[in-house]
Amino acid sequence: MTKKRANMSIADAVIDFMQLASAGGILLLLAAIVAMLVANSPLSGLYDSLLDTPVAVQVGALSIDKPLLLWINDGLMAVFFFLVGLEIKREVMEGELATFSQIILPGMGALGGMLVPAAIYVWLNWQDQVALDGWAIPVATDIAFALALLGVFGARVPTALKVFLLTLAIFDDLAAIVIIAIFYSGDLSLTALGIGAAALALGVAMNRMGVTRPTSYILLGIVLWIAVLKSGVHATLAGVLIAFCIPMRDREGISPLRELEHDLHRPVAFAVLPIFAFANAGLALGGMSSADLVHPVTLGVILGLFVGKPLGIIIFVGLAVLLRWVRLPPSINWLQVLGAGFACGIGFTMSLFIAGLAFEHGSGEYFSGDRLGILLGSVLSAQMGYLLLHLSLPKAVLES
Repeated sequence: MTKKRANMSIADAVIDFMQLASAGGILLLLAAIVAMLVANSPLSGLYDSLLDTPVAVQVGALSIDKPLLLWINDGLMAVFFFLVGLEIKREVMEGELATFSQIILPGMGALGGMLVPAAIYVWLNWQDQVALDGWAIPVATDIAFALALLGVFGARVPTALKVFLLTLAIFDDLAAIVIIAIFYSGDLSLTALGIGAAALALGVAMNRMGVTRPTSYILLGIVLWIAVLKSGVHATLAGVLIAFCIPMRDREGISPLRELEHDLHRPVAFAVLPIFAFANAGLALGGMSSADLVHPVTLGVILGLFVGKPLGIIIFVGLAVLLRWVRLPPSINWLQVLGAGFACGIGFTMSLFIAGLAFEHGSGEYFSGDRLGILLGSVLSAQMGYLLLHLSLPKAVLES
């Protein structure tokens, strides 16, 4: 571990993350395309059988027996949420969320980008109590795809716009964590919750005592993950909780959190998220009709992502500026903010994840509709975001 890496500036960290997210977004897209091709080919049966493969782990009386798909969604995605937790803690302690003035603009954008899409979905599905469970699907933003879209324009993108989008996406991730904890948890086991609370308390105590070895927290995190999984609360939340226990700095000023975050970016971007996309994006199109396209669930997701996201962001950011709570940075304009809003309408990974939680206990009748809506809404948002950013960003950067 070097002090040079530990003392990496926030600007360098943002640039590094942008470059990585762009590459990860491309791999995500390829994984989704492969999943779609396989699900609509003679290999579809093999694809379904693979995801339904039972995987069991047992130690004494403790056993975890799930199909492979749920190991991916509950286990691998816990690693993703662990990374999200590290990013949120870093931004709160030393980054773009460290002061109130820094968070007003993206915070208001994130608020609008959650309320308006949810309202559109609820409005279209008000009469169907089962379908209403999917209200949070269009609320989510896929940070990898959103940053990949922005990264296409390279140096043409003002730093202020990059920071705005990154911070807004972090708020979205934080909101998704809260939504999952409150609305998508099952029947609770008090015994498992007690074990989880004890594990979390130990993690906090380790932080206070100055324990900086990441391995100690990761081992404790596995215990916490099992306890949360058995408690009825969604297991991915364990990743966020243990991430908050990782120390920001040690006595020498070196950051174990930054080191761990740096080490996890590549495995998450190039393995965890593509595997999740491959496992969840395989939508079989055979037998679908125009009726599926105009189903309230499908329409709610499409319009929530493609209309609600950018509309909510631009309205709430505009309101914050109109009320003089904050000023729009001079290096960016309203068309660029709108383009970033459409980029946030790329829900994909997070929307698929929430859709699985929303309808996993139902009959499955809505799962094709919500996946269709996610794919179409995300593609339309990406296309409009690209067009607006292409028109509004500086055409070229002059070499000095």
